Formats: sequence, C-alpha cells, structure tokens
Amino acid sequence: MKFKFEKLIIWQKAMDFGEELYKITKKFPKREMYNLTSQTSRAVDSIALNISEGSIGQTNPEFKRFMGYAIRSLSEAVTCLHKAKR
Repeated sequence: MKFKFEKLIIWQKAMDFGEELYKITKKFPKREMYNLTSQTSRAVDSIALNISEGSIGQTNPEFKRFMGYAIRSLSEAVTCLHKAKR
C-alpha cells in the first residue's frame, strides 16, 4: 500500500536530503554526538515527517501549516550545517 506522501517529489527529496546529512554527520567529532549531530538528525528527520503528516487526510490549510513546519525544520538543518562548518 502506498501513501499519498510517497508520491510527492518534495517528500522524496526530503528523504534524500536526510540520507545525505546522515553521511555528513558521521564525520562530525565524537564530542558532538549528543549536541550538533543529534540536533541535525532531528531537524532533518522532521522535514519529511511533517510533509508526510500534513499530507494525510488534512485540509489545505492544515497541509500548508505542516509544510511551514517542514520549511522551519529545513532552515534549522541548514543552520546546523553552518555551525558545523564554523
């Protein structure tokens, strides 16, 4: 059985982005495992999770609200990458 969100390109790309970030965070120093690594993983997971949750049986305003959460999580993940670079 396929869910509606599995057909969404944005969800597929969010899943791909998550896989790429996991590869990057594996290279973070061990001392960051419970801080930046954990925060980055939670943020990137939240992107796809919010897209999927918002697409299931919700109204358009509800879907837009969850897409807003996904965008906020994306900005959080990008900020984590900037922190890691610094």
